Amino acid sequence: MPPGNVPPPSTVRPRYAATLTPSPGVAALPNLEAFLPECARLVRKVRPNPEVDSVLAWGHKPTSRYAMDLAAARAWPYLALEDGFLRSVGLGEAGAPPLSLVVDDLGIYYDARAPSRLESLLAEGGWESEPILARARALRERILAAGLSKTNVGPPLAPDALPSGGGRRVLVIDQTAGDASITGGLAGPESFAGMLTAARRDEPDAQIIVRRHPAVAAGLKSGCLDPRSLAGTTVLDDNCRIADILERVDAVYTVSSLTGFEALMRGLPVRCFGLPFYAGWGLTRDEIACRRRGRMRSIDEVFAAAYLLYARYIDPLSGEPTTAETAVERLVALRARSDQNAGYTACVGFAPWKHGAARTLLYSPRGRTAFFSRPRPAIAAAVAQQGRVVFWAGRATPAIMSELSMSPAPVLNMEDGFVRSRGLGSDFHRAASVVLDDLGVYYDATRPSKLESILQNAPFDDALRARAAALRVRLVQAGLSKYNLWTQARAQLDWPCGRFKLLVVGQVENDKSIMLGCETVKTNLGLLEAARAAHPDAFIAYKPHPDVESGNRPGAVPATAVAELADTTVSGADIDDCLSACEAVATMTSLAGFEALLRGKPVWTFGRPFFAGWGLSQDALDFPRRTRRLQLDELVAGTLIRYPIYVHPDNGLPCEPEDMVAWLERDRRVAPARHRRLRYLRAVWESLRRESRARY
Repeated sequence: MPPGNVPPPSTVRPRYAATLTPSPGVAALPNLEAFLPECARLVRKVRPNPEVDSVLAWGHKPTSRYAMDLAAARAWPYLALEDGFLRSVGLGEAGAPPLSLVVDDLGIYYDARAPSRLESLLAEGGWESEPILARARALRERILAAGLSKTNVGPPLAPDALPSGGGRRVLVIDQTAGDASITGGLAGPESFAGMLTAARRDEPDAQIIVRRHPAVAAGLKSGCLDPRSLAGTTVLDDNCRIADILERVDAVYTVSSLTGFEALMRGLPVRCFGLPFYAGWGLTRDEIACRRRGRMRSIDEVFAAAYLLYARYIDPLSGEPTTAETAVERLVALRARSDQNAGYTACVGFAPWKHGAARTLLYSPRGRTAFFSRPRPAIAAAVAQQGRVVFWAGRATPAIMSELSMSPAPVLNMEDGFVRSRGLGSDFHRAASVVLDDLGVYYDATRPSKLESILQNAPFDDALRARAAALRVRLVQAGLSKYNLWTQARAQLDWPCGRFKLLVVGQVENDKSIMLGCETVKTNLGLLEAARAAHPDAFIAYKPHPDVESGNRPGAVPATAVAELADTTVSGADIDDCLSACEAVATMTSLAGFEALLRGKPVWTFGRPFFAGWGLSQDALDFPRRTRRLQLDELVAGTLIRYPIYVHPDNGLPCEPEDMVAWLERDRRVAPARHRRLRYLRAVWESLRRESRARY
């Protein structure tokens, strides 16, 4: 098989029985086994082992010298591991898990002193075809449109970061001293001085912009360019997206930086003073020649070899091998969450056991989260740090709302999402989904909310409607709801066939959605009375709220009253079983009404829930602000896709609603029961242990 015809990792059969991984840092990389389908087993401790037949370590760096010498002494293959070209959102040094790695059994791509597997792909060929080149073009265009690079941690470039003017701009890339790609690229410190001299000589009328590495700008490492030589240049030390810089320059000078290839991807002329992997193929102006690289290659061929055939990709949520295209979309979503949560966040109104979940949900590589017991110091801290205040909306009182309304800093309300967890919040199960609302909160019908604005004003295209439809079908087929309180056996509901079956859904009576969204009907007893009056001949099944049944929250209806108004009481059954058995639902403001709409059931509302007033339910009250008539899947798209944020319950990484559904589908097993107090203590302990388990 030609070297470029690389089969999917899931079909690769192991070539090595036991691969020694002597470096603890490499051995601890998340999902390492999934990146290495050719290795049947990884041996993480250095001890005599007759099965070992290969060695894995990090690249060709000095820290890997022991592993390389061991492999040479034993005549074992040496597998060089390195970050891929689309690695993560965040730095590996900060704990961000890699979405991409490369594994090279010949050399390593940045070391031109010997062939590498990537160089072999480009030199030997045999893999080129129109489908793979078309795929490369499409992926390259997507990366350019998204502005992705290797670590994707920087913010957008400030508009005034570069001097104004219409003249030519030349970008000169500095690198950190000791970077292995410098010596591997047959260069040295003198190459950087020569590069700057050449830029000044050959571009006398251009603005010379020197981009120093962020670690150099922060004083953590030394650069290769002498700071004294930078007079007369524009030094750009901002921690920003390299894609934004490349959009504003006309040419790039580099020694061996990956930025040179990212410039080639954008069609910029690139001059190389070292020998990076993309030099020597006719795409760059090269100061150093390599006799092994005599073949002319197009940008799409080099991109396909490096990003599609050489690099490997893992979905960070499932831990399984994936495609470059899927990894790109993950990076786009992860970066969007990083941008959303960037900066300082002062949280107020959060119970101690919720701190850990909140830190995870609000995490950003460029963010910091702190908790306060009162609004005033939280507002002061947010103003001082130019940040924001996030308030747990369920703790609202008139006095607190008055203080928050006077905040000069932005204030966002946080509440549980609509597919929250497996277990009740009142039983201290951590939320994996919340909403962040800068207008109000979805259950407060007295004022607009971000959700209401989305549903009233946002466009919904065919692709989003189709995505929402698919999500709705999965939710219904899997029987998912907000808390997913599954039991060992599905409930057997023996309801009569000859009568109209109406499910009346009880609620916690001090729920904010009742207090802020109901008028005449405000209690579970009142709901039962209204439902019976509206449907005197119906078979009414009353389902109390799980928190009320558990005794955690108020809302119990006297048994005698239930017996007079309802034909049966559903106790302990999963809401999905109830929705499957009924023909319609009556509610004040319960989320069960939304879940009934998902299942195509008619819904009568006696309050003002978020899902009412859009022409999809029978409503006892009016909705003056809600004038738009929605399709069901537009309601689903706004409510479950655009409004909430999600994190994966297993690893705390940002995810999509489909990922949450997939996790719940896999997690149908009933977990062992734990005492409620122990769950509380565990939640508090996890909150105190460290700021967040999420690193991306």
